[in-house]
Amino acid sequence: MKSAVETLNPTRVRLTVEVPFEELKDSLDAAYKKINQQVTVKGFRKGKIPARVIDQRFGRGAVLEEAVNDALPKFYTEAVNEGELNVLGQPEVDIKELKDGELLSFTAEVDIRPTIEIPDYSGIEVEVDAVEVKDEDVEKAVEDLRARFASTNPVERAAADGDVVTIDLQAKVDGEVLEDGVAEGVSYTIGSGELLDGIDEAVKGLEAGGEATFTSQLKGGSAEGKDAEVTVKVTAVAARELPELDDEFAQLASEFDTLDELKADSRKRLENMKQYEQATQAQERVLDELLKLVEVPMPEKLLEDEIRTRKHNLEHHQLGQMGLDLAKYLEIQGKTEEEFDAETKEQAEKGIKTQFILDELVSKEKLNVNQEELTEHLMRRAQSSGMSPDQFAQAVVEGGQVPMLVGEVARGKALAVVVEAATVKDTNGEVVDLEDDEDEAAETVEAAESDDKAAEAEKSEA
Repeated sequence: MKSAVETLNPTRVRLTVEVPFEELKDSLDAAYKKINQQVTVKGFRKGKIPARVIDQRFGRGAVLEEAVNDALPKFYTEAVNEGELNVLGQPEVDIKELKDGELLSFTAEVDIRPTIEIPDYSGIEVEVDAVEVKDEDVEKAVEDLRARFASTNPVERAAADGDVVTIDLQAKVDGEVLEDGVAEGVSYTIGSGELLDGIDEAVKGLEAGGEATFTSQLKGGSAEGKDAEVTVKVTAVAARELPELDDEFAQLASEFDTLDELKADSRKRLENMKQYEQATQAQERVLDELLKLVEVPMPEKLLEDEIRTRKHNLEHHQLGQMGLDLAKYLEIQGKTEEEFDAETKEQAEKGIKTQFILDELVSKEKLNVNQEELTEHLMRRAQSSGMSPDQFAQAVVEGGQVPMLVGEVARGKALAVVVEAATVKDTNGEVVDLEDDEDEAAETVEAAESDDKAAEAEKSEA
């Protein structure tokens, strides 16, 4: 076999491959064997039909076509390896010549990973939010905890903000009661905003047995988005009573003996959360600066496939679960289809660039992923997916996605290297000493690429 590589542009090549006919022998033998198992000829046992009879009865062309289809992937792979190409996606193959007994010639056009030069990134500087926990932040956290331990007691008075009311609802559109527009015994906290717009104003001031009618746009159901005339009847009013903020509450709501200890723990938790947010912010901003430094030629076919995949997943998975179509989603977002397409393209380009650049860094820095790192990443991914680690691991193995997870961890390590080399200051001008958290960096990488893109890219490279 002889092969030659022609560079069409920085991200696409054309392979020209010539195969002497004798190298097709194994594929020809396999073609005759396959046809033997599929056809019957009177006078011959199944599977024992001579090649000359198959040629006479079914045509030599059918055998050659079967043999070529069998041989092409093998010779294409050999040509790719010979040319030391890092291909993306499937090739477009064109058979140029097939001379029986002499020669097979074909071309294959395919996208390749572009050659990327990583410049010095040690000069990257970014600013992030300072870690500041105010007294009012601690008070709010304690109040939120206090609200979780609130009790309700029935009262004989008009409903007010913060009360829990039991209500019956009936919704009409164009004077007709909706089949799915009737509900009884609904528990609702006034001011929570968890039901229809306008319901707070309607029920405030009503005692048990009171009734009111208001107009509201329905948020779901058969008449979603339509204005409905809603009748609400209050059947019970209960006041929420918060526990006293004292040491006894601290012992009830936590493992601490005093309220001061509980508040100190709340402050520490808030600081940890803000530090995590700060680290994530630093990684995102360092990544954005790194992307600005590196020129990455964009494989057009890969970009088209990525845009198509993102739109498909949004329409058929994410929006489908919410009962929305793309038109309704765009209406809610206040975007035109053109703006949505431009945004999707921008996100797809960023995801592809992120993967290419960080993969190049993985190679340049000779970064490896050990079993412990992979296991930790798998555990975190399992938790975010709502699956047990065993279930998630089984799904990953069965789906052939182990290389995808290894890639995520490796790219996270590459980003951590860049963050470590960068200068990160907070809004107070203080240099931030970020811990080397590669798993957090992996999360940032995933967000930039998106899981769907990572899976698609891995599939394309397979």
